[in-house]
Amino acid sequence: MNVRTIAKGLGWFSVALGIAELAAPRQLTRALGIGEHDKLVRSFGARELGPGIALLAANKPAPYLWARVAGDALDLAALAGALRRSSKKVMVGVALAAVAGIGVVDAVSARRATA
Repeated sequence: MNVRTIAKGLGWFSVALGIAELAAPRQLTRALGIGEHDKLVRSFGARELGPGIALLAANKPAPYLWARVAGDALDLAALAGALRRSSKKVMVGVALAAVAGIGVVDAVSARRATA
């Protein structure tokens, strides 16, 4: 699969995740057992939309893939902090694993798009 195809898929993923975080932040924080952090989750959703929309429109996806990598790092840091406070540590662990996995896809894709 070529980088542009992967970038489009990651773009759609970002848009869907961003919309979910904007539309249902309370459900997400409850699922993760981290209390009331709706504004933070909404801000992460808005951040997710930017690279997602850009990836769908871009002919050269590298900078937007790197933006996703940076977003993954922020997500991992936030989830690592949440792991200490969460009443649902398994759910946060699953979220950490999912973000780490997609982060690898993002980083490999960004590197390939840059080369």
